[in-house]
Amino acid sequence: MATTPVRLPHLPKHIWLKVGGWFEDRSHIYEGLLPIVQHPVPKTGKVGWWYVFGSATLTAFLIQVITGVALAMSFVPAPANAYDSLQYITHQAPFGWLLRGMHYFGASAMVVLITIHVLRIFLMGSYKFPREFNWLTGAFLLVLTASIAFTGQLLRWDQDGYWSVVVMAEQAGKTPVIGGLIAQLVVAGSTVGGPTLTRFFGIHVFLLPALIAGFILIHLWLVVFDGISEPPEPGVQVDPKTYKERYHAMLERDGVPFFPDAAWRDALFALCVVVAIMLLATIVGAPELGKPADPTIIQANPRPDWYFLWYFAVLSEIPPALEDWVILSVPVLIGILVIAVPFISNRGERHPARRPLAVFLVGGLLVSLVVLTLQGAAANWSPDISAASTARLPASVTSQATGQAAQGVQLFSEKGCITCHTVAGVGGKKGPDLTNVAGRLTREQLITRILNGGNNMPAFGGNITDQELQQLVAFLETLK
Repeated sequence: MATTPVRLPHLPKHIWLKVGGWFEDRSHIYEGLLPIVQHPVPKTGKVGWWYVFGSATLTAFLIQVITGVALAMSFVPAPANAYDSLQYITHQAPFGWLLRGMHYFGASAMVVLITIHVLRIFLMGSYKFPREFNWLTGAFLLVLTASIAFTGQLLRWDQDGYWSVVVMAEQAGKTPVIGGLIAQLVVAGSTVGGPTLTRFFGIHVFLLPALIAGFILIHLWLVVFDGISEPPEPGVQVDPKTYKERYHAMLERDGVPFFPDAAWRDALFALCVVVAIMLLATIVGAPELGKPADPTIIQANPRPDWYFLWYFAVLSEIPPALEDWVILSVPVLIGILVIAVPFISNRGERHPARRPLAVFLVGGLLVSLVVLTLQGAAANWSPDISAASTARLPASVTSQATGQAAQGVQLFSEKGCITCHTVAGVGGKKGPDLTNVAGRLTREQLITRILNGGNNMPAFGGNITDQELQQLVAFLETLK
């Protein structure tokens, strides 16, 4: 049976104008947004697509906010429930698998896009006068992006997340004078546990998104106020004395409004980012969780998310004697250089063809990241899980262990010590070699280290009885 289509009442055009005018008089949205969306920008020409990564990063961040809010509706930030609540979201909640997949691949997209954006700005000299503060806010956003990606790992409350935080806390603890305080602030106590999970949830869900949103607003305000940097040309140098006059003259001569002349590229690329994330979430899906977090029963081969593998590869290759110096000094030096770049090089050539050092640095960084990431996939930063079931201490070691020490030999494997530590050439390689540990540490020092942890080792204070502790120490005292 045919139906008559429903027609909306036709209102005269002047009615809509009155409604729009009434709303604008009170909200000033049009008045405020018009200068922003129509501010003039240079003709981007052949390099126009290089300018889309900033807005694409913002798109990825918005995806993270939307999916993160949805996931937080069902996630329980408590050690007894966090792992199971994520399993419920992934396998039972309506579209939970899609939300978690989009959140996972959105994080990867955000890391990749902001990295490309920062490298593009550096390579094209877009940080030069008068955009020094644009560079600094972008650098802070890069650090905040890495931070929010890292804090999200622990919320899974599996072995990967647990051990990643243990490693990070140990590195923070090496900071002179205030290292212990920093480590305690990070893990909300002396060991990674329930308070750590709660703290990371608050940082990941509330603090870092607020900081990122604030810096994005500042960054966009500076971009609108200072203008988008024009495509670099060989031979055209930046001179703080004349740049603004030349830039504004160029905009008056052949500038175009951002919307729609330039915005369509950003919109199209942002759409591609959204589609790519949804396709990856649908076809590939978020990775399955590892074994539940347990510091004493190691049943996984923990690895951080792929974009942090390069850092763990560095940790695995540093000689023990230089580890503290590298861990503490290199990030500080890199931070100083990043902050100093726009102030020590805020003039001169911008085109990559005239800046071979910049090209060399960017190329070297990309090659290093690829090589280290591949190395990190097979690095010894994590325990040798197979050692717990296959490694056997040689008779030259076990024959000296009698009484309590003999029980300690068995505990050395049961508690997973052998997965991290080598004794007489047998065991894992992440922790220190214990072949002669009794010659380096006293009985009191051994007890303290076992109970409190240290150097990437979890604290066993709440997971070992007094009798087991005495037996284990008795065995270690034979290793000299």
